[in-house]
Amino acid sequence: MPPVITTEAGYVSIVQLTDSHLFADHSARLLGLDTFASLNAVIDQVLDEVDQMDLVLATGDITQDGSEGGYQRFMDAVKRLPAECRWLPGNHDDAQLMRTLGDESGFNAEWVDLSSWRIVLLDSSIPGAVPGHLDEQQLDRLDRALATAGGRHLLVSLHHHPVDIQSDWMNPLGLQNADRLLQCIDDSGSVRALLWGHIHQHLDLMRGNVRLLATPSTCIQFDAHSADFATDTQSPGYRWLRLYDDGSIETQVSRLPDGLFVADPGASGY
Repeated sequence: MPPVITTEAGYVSIVQLTDSHLFADHSARLLGLDTFASLNAVIDQVLDEVDQMDLVLATGDITQDGSEGGYQRFMDAVKRLPAECRWLPGNHDDAQLMRTLGDESGFNAEWVDLSSWRIVLLDSSIPGAVPGHLDEQQLDRLDRALATAGGRHLLVSLHHHPVDIQSDWMNPLGLQNADRLLQCIDDSGSVRALLWGHIHQHLDLMRGNVRLLATPSTCIQFDAHSADFATDTQSPGYRWLRLYDDGSIETQVSRLPDGLFVADPGASGY
């Protein structure tokens, strides 16, 4: 059973980092962008802006190349933050390697209990594929997390988007069995938010009483509502969340200053 972490502030403070797309090769670039430098610039901004931090949550595509060196660079970078980090895999990741490295480093968790909240981490990756799927093991994890939460509010995190984001090229690359996840959420009554990465853009919606949240990448950004693959000129960023004891949520995306770490214009994919 994971340990329960208690706070005295009346809320739990979480920082979400997502889609860092790191390489083992220090000279490698993604659409012309140094993803390790952009991640560290975002971490610098987190250190400047977030005065309380109970958990760092990394929601997939930690690496671009699925390499041990890439994961080690990420682990070294987030060690600068004054909170433990937990991660989950995305479609560019090697989920098995992440499980091995995460067991050694303490980055793995089925869920984390923070005061009156439970943060659930689900693996929606499919080996060798871009879209996502929650297999029976992951759905069972969610069922167990719900059944044993003991009255806590739940935030459920994964990599792939489980709802329509109004992007013709990106929608088919989301969670293939989103209906199963959403039915579990609807039936539970205790889930307050779904949080993901993958779409490299900001999203903040309500579905009934559940907050739906997606977060910009720490590197390249995708153009919202685009019919075909297109990057955006907005800068990288992260999301901070305050999860209050009464189940309410305060959250915001923070980006680096305009003009920093912009992908090559005219890119048609990666």
